Amino acid sequence: MKAELKTETKQSRFFGLPKNVKQDPAPRLISLFSGCGGLDLGFRQAGFESVWANDFDSDAQAVYSLNLGDIDKRDIKTVRENEIPDGEVLTAGFPCQPFSNAGNRKCVHDARGLLYKECLRIIKSKMVQVIVFENVRGILSTKYTDGRNLTTVIKEYLSKIVSIGYNVVCQLVNSVDYGVPQNRHRVFFVGVGKDLDKRYKFPEKKDKNNLTLKTILKVSQNALNHVHWNLAPQAREMLRHIPQGGSWKDVPYETLAPRFKKIRDNMRKYHSPNLYRRFSLDEISGTITASAQPENCGIVHPTEDRRYTIREIARIQTFPDEFKFITDSTREITAMYKVIGNAVPVTLAKVIAMSIMKQVFQQ
Repeated sequence: MKAELKTETKQSRFFGLPKNVKQDPAPRLISLFSGCGGLDLGFRQAGFESVWANDFDSDAQAVYSLNLGDIDKRDIKTVRENEIPDGEVLTAGFPCQPFSNAGNRKCVHDARGLLYKECLRIIKSKMVQVIVFENVRGILSTKYTDGRNLTTVIKEYLSKIVSIGYNVVCQLVNSVDYGVPQNRHRVFFVGVGKDLDKRYKFPEKKDKNNLTLKTILKVSQNALNHVHWNLAPQAREMLRHIPQGGSWKDVPYETLAPRFKKIRDNMRKYHSPNLYRRFSLDEISGTITASAQPENCGIVHPTEDRRYTIREIARIQTFPDEFKFITDSTREITAMYKVIGNAVPVTLAKVIAMSIMKQVFQQ
């Protein structure tokens, strides 16, 4: 099963291994549902070599190409296994919307909820040594068509996959425990080929020093992509009444729009939503989401009545300041909130990747 690794001199303008430096043989990375490249960049920073990436979203493709290089833009269902290079590691952040608590939770009855099967199809063919899946915490309560938990189904399939079989661990992690300035819960599956006789162990949690917003939001006014998507007048009016650390509950009742008054009148019915959450400078950010709507996440600046800028949310998602996004028009700005919100935080990806490198490839 163990593939022969190749040694090469990396000479690329893209993020990754240092330029013009002779590297030890680097494990090759096959990346499915790559998004704008958060997971891939973390793996590159840990010493892996990207050999193939794929995503169907045009906005994610544009950002990935700008920063990380070539990306296959086809629907993964149309890609044949023999068109994908060999590799030692396969990562996949398959679509999370069907499993999200913020979505309609159609789960495996939603066509996107079955896309994990494309990952299994390719794994069966490529016989990689390590697989890494990432998804939202909602997948833990998702049922397969036969009533079993979907996580159980995925683990059982990977355990018995023809010719290989993987020792798979599945764990809910909070990104803030691994150096990300954001409370962001995600589920990771990490499988190691049984012939290697190893079982992956998640890294020890790190301290949370220097992760509050007052540190993260120190962005130069001349920074790249330091622009924001304007809020609607009603949202700006609400924000005038919300202090740092507050929410819509601080807005006087008479100032609320009718739809918010309806919710306030029956909080129990609407499960006491914490809309328009405004984190303080002394807090760690909540989850950055793809919608970038103040109704759904803490996307508003602690002291200014606006959304975070693209660069600010990129900071919260731990993209380096040199990583470029596309903000030439309002449409592109809104699209960037989406691709950043859908990304795996780069630092989290790097920590996971470094632990895989140490446990599997440097033994």
